Amino acid sequence: MLDLKRLKKDPKSVADNLKKRGFKLDLDEWTNLETSRKSLQSDTENLQAELNEISKEIGIHKKEGSDSSKLEKKAGEITSAIKSQSKDLTSILDDIDKFIISIPNLIDDDVPEGKDEEDNLELRTSGDIRNFNFTPKDHLELGSNLGVIDMESGVKITGARFAVLNGDLARLQRSLINFMIDIHTKEHNYEEVYVPYIVNSESLFGTGQLPKFEEDLFKLEGKENFYLTSTAEVPVTNLFRDEILDSKVLPAKFVCHTPCFRSEAGSYGLDTKGVMRLHQFEKVELVQAVEDKDSDNALEELTGHAEEILKRLELPYRVVTLCSGDIGFSAAKTYDIEVWIPSQDKYREISSCSNFRDFQARRMKARWKNPSSNKTELLNTLNGSGLALSRTVLAIMENFQQKDGSITIPEALRDYFGSDKISS
Repeated sequence: MLDLKRLKKDPKSVADNLKKRGFKLDLDEWTNLETSRKSLQSDTENLQAELNEISKEIGIHKKEGSDSSKLEKKAGEITSAIKSQSKDLTSILDDIDKFIISIPNLIDDDVPEGKDEEDNLELRTSGDIRNFNFTPKDHLELGSNLGVIDMESGVKITGARFAVLNGDLARLQRSLINFMIDIHTKEHNYEEVYVPYIVNSESLFGTGQLPKFEEDLFKLEGKENFYLTSTAEVPVTNLFRDEILDSKVLPAKFVCHTPCFRSEAGSYGLDTKGVMRLHQFEKVELVQAVEDKDSDNALEELTGHAEEILKRLELPYRVVTLCSGDIGFSAAKTYDIEVWIPSQDKYREISSCSNFRDFQARRMKARWKNPSSNKTELLNTLNGSGLALSRTVLAIMENFQQKDGSITIPEALRDYFGSDKISS
């Protein structure tokens, strides 16, 4: 969440920054809340000071053996007033907390301004888009013809937008998991972790999914505080919650494979066909925690690590900077990596790499000990998919399809997969 000190010091600059997102900060409400807080706090402090003085006088009277009943009565009245004022102050502080946690992160100065994804800024492209000498099929037709995607069984077992992968396609996804994790651990120096797939509300609050995005989560019935994780970002980043890290362990870098569960409310059209946007999908996620001064470089590094997977798989992609109107609630800056999807004749997101600066850390009380000042400071957290698995599978199927309906396996993946193609 936002630094309360900054909001108190310069609310207008905060409002101006948030306006770029399309978020209107209610300065009148903030002013009223802060004015009430100051007034109640001042009144309570004055009453407490008065009570302290009266208590001293009562002590003197009792020591001298004189009557202190009037003073004691007055002390009782002040004590009642303090309790009432304290109750009102607690209520105001709760209102301020609710006000603060509803505010998204401030965006970095170099984030391009815009309303939606049409205004995102392309930074670079990589790889050659294939010119097919035949009419390419989409992944769903390819998968159905090869008998490796079974949407009907997904519907039977669970419901719409669940899928069953069979045979070689299930093996392809498993091969990709091992391939990605090996690169990130052996070459990019991430530590692999295995985490719970069920998370509590405190964890979701820490990374910013709650309270704003509860409708996109699957909550466990009969378990008030338990949810299926929407992304590995949640459990992995919360490893830092309520911790004070030694500077020697920074940067802390974790890689984790998990399933993810989302209601995907509001998605429609092509995205609801096949495996492009499912309620259950899997990711290999990268998470970093760094010092503030290393935050910018960490985002570039993390994004490069995700890109490296696509380069090894020989998949054409581009990197875009999300504009102010398209960036996520908790992010200060985000790069989306978009892979080429032949059936849609466009690039589609396969990884979103974000720098949250100290926004998540403040919610989680995630800190590190600065040895030069001997003080604790908030961590900066970052994460990105390295990569989303179902979309990587989809991209390989469509980009490496052959005229006879078979799918060539990218060379870098063949030792993991154990073959050079998928065919009927």
